[in-house]
Amino acid sequence: MHIRKNGALWAATALTALVASPVWAKADPALEKNLDAAEKRAEAVVKQMQPDEKTTLTIGIMPTPFGADPIPVPDDAIPAAGYVSGIPRLNIPALRETDASLGVAWVDGKRKDGATALPSGLAMAASWNPELLREGGAMIGSEARAKGFNVLLAGGANLTRDPRNGRTFEYLSEDPLLTGVLVGNAIRGIQSNHIISTIKHLALNGQETARQYVDVQISDAAARESDLLAFQIGIEIGQPGSVMCAYNKVLGHHACSSDYLLNKVLKHDWGYKGFVMSDWGAVPALDAALNGLDQQSGSQLDPAQFFGKPLAEAAAKDPAYAARVDDINKRVLTAMFANGVDTHPAEPGGKIDFSAHAGVAEDVAKQGIVLLRNEGNVLPLARTAQRILVVGGNANIGVLSGGGSSQVHAQGGPVAEVPMVRNDDPFANFLMQQYQGNPPLDAIRKAAPQASVTYRNGAYISEAVAQAKRADMVIVFATSWSTEGFDRPGLSLPNGQDALIAAVAKANPKTVVVLETGNPVDMPWLDQTAAVLEAWYPGVRGAEAIASVLFGDTNPSGRLPVTFPKSVEQLPRPKIDGFDTVEPGFVGKPIGDAPPITTDYNIEGSDVGYRWFARKGEKPLFPFGYGLSYTSFSSSGLKMRGYSASFTVKNEGQRKGATVGQLYLVSRNGEAKQRLAGFERVELAPGESKTVSVTIDPRILADWNGSGWTVAGGTYGFALGQNAEDLGKTVTVRIPARTWKD
Repeated sequence: MHIRKNGALWAATALTALVASPVWAKADPALEKNLDAAEKRAEAVVKQMQPDEKTTLTIGIMPTPFGADPIPVPDDAIPAAGYVSGIPRLNIPALRETDASLGVAWVDGKRKDGATALPSGLAMAASWNPELLREGGAMIGSEARAKGFNVLLAGGANLTRDPRNGRTFEYLSEDPLLTGVLVGNAIRGIQSNHIISTIKHLALNGQETARQYVDVQISDAAARESDLLAFQIGIEIGQPGSVMCAYNKVLGHHACSSDYLLNKVLKHDWGYKGFVMSDWGAVPALDAALNGLDQQSGSQLDPAQFFGKPLAEAAAKDPAYAARVDDINKRVLTAMFANGVDTHPAEPGGKIDFSAHAGVAEDVAKQGIVLLRNEGNVLPLARTAQRILVVGGNANIGVLSGGGSSQVHAQGGPVAEVPMVRNDDPFANFLMQQYQGNPPLDAIRKAAPQASVTYRNGAYISEAVAQAKRADMVIVFATSWSTEGFDRPGLSLPNGQDALIAAVAKANPKTVVVLETGNPVDMPWLDQTAAVLEAWYPGVRGAEAIASVLFGDTNPSGRLPVTFPKSVEQLPRPKIDGFDTVEPGFVGKPIGDAPPITTDYNIEGSDVGYRWFARKGEKPLFPFGYGLSYTSFSSSGLKMRGYSASFTVKNEGQRKGATVGQLYLVSRNGEAKQRLAGFERVELAPGESKTVSVTIDPRILADWNGSGWTVAGGTYGFALGQNAEDLGKTVTVRIPARTWKD
């Protein structure tokens, strides 16, 4: 049994080991001492390096056979995403790197081992529980270490600017505070194992379509107040040893060669002292080193090996490159020493308690499932039902998982695979639609042993309808697969599932829909159904978690971390930029003489997700922060004092459950302006109440002024919200003007 304390609000004001403290933060002497010691030791080691050793840590490879002319794989490498040679003479270990945020990646089964698959990033974020993400991070970090890895390519922190993004499932939310707090805690959990975690992908990496070609346009202020703020908070809380830069361009420059992102924002303004690694195949040229890149990853995927020998040759001729090489080594070594990578070496063959770790994954899934609809309290399902029909979603096989580099599977691999490209395609395994875990059908039968539970795959609507008419209850599983490399063309469910759900719901009004999706989806059938659960990609114990919620053993407490639009017409960009002008396939090059692909984030600026809907006065299908329960909660008594707020949350129903207290900024000096200002997940017994206190990060109220932050003095309005749309009475507080450097 896994018992978890209430998730507390983590205001982004803690000093961390790899970033300078914000001006309002109280410094943590222990962390400062650790940072100082690691950096001083790194400086001393750099002075001991011989010239031919100084570029060893600047370049990595994929230690797997790849391409027509694969390079030799070092004996101490492990088949996985990356490998960077060590320097034995100086007792500097090699960096052995593996994907990703959801667990130790399967890598097409090349290692013939398995790992524990956490639910998707959206599922984790739907818990709104920082402690849960820290526990999940500690779990997957321990498995990475047990397999011999000392770098986990985790920490996805890109905001959901477009819900059709193929990697939305890997990331966390559309809000910078929620994303930053959650990703920071996940990273802290990972690095508790004496391994390095990344935070990725810096920055503004909002689409997979033409991801290596699209040029993002955005003002400095809008970027700082949204996507960059999420990274900044995540770095402050999580102390990641490395930052991974993105594929896309920003303001005309590749993100992995962006002086603005890497030198000015990350290293100068934020004082980041770790190292920047490239994404695989994201390095455009040697001068990326001068623009802030510290390490070329998976160098086989780039046009050439720009770091390593070419960097050494440049350093021998040019003092600017020579100084950069020394700085690179200091940064990589600081990250290694601060996390004890050298003093606590990770070696293959460690023990993994898969049963206990599956329990952690199940807890995450249970807290992340969101109850979106429950007409007539049809849920939880009565255990007296005699005839239950389960339809669709391959519920007789397993639960769906997202594709790409984050793919995780248990020992033995996926329980089922659906090929998406030809077997001879180089990305065939990478883009395989895969199922994992146990069948939801089995979990439902176990939860309702008295019932006759039958299954139809939904391929023939008429067959499902005929069976639905004879059932006491119907549970339709609907799936929507997403993967790295491809965006979704829209928000509808694929393969005629919308028509299937509508027909079944018409035949049986007691139809419950369970969604396994990596993105928000349309629901044209919503009003015809009795209940809807969003289960996301629920991980290795997803089936058990879904059944637990359906039958009431778990009271749903998930809250949406992203807005569900009614249609793409409500989005800042109804059509994804470049969607019609790139070649089909994983890389997605522009077709022929197609014009350069740009995307204008200045349309919404910092008003991402629910902020955009509030600004436009649009009503979504389901708002950010939305979620139902089998009990009822109230939030009241909001009191504001400067940057502090307190309020009372009460369980007014008859069941034990959890909710999320949500505090929103709603106005500033009379102007409507909505931002999530604080939150806390609270567990309460029937009739129990709790006083919640939160501290507001001043940056949530501030504007970026070009060189720092400015809080305009005046009257600020705040309100408690059941979600971003259902807000309570506004309470105002006067806050004095202040300006400070980042």
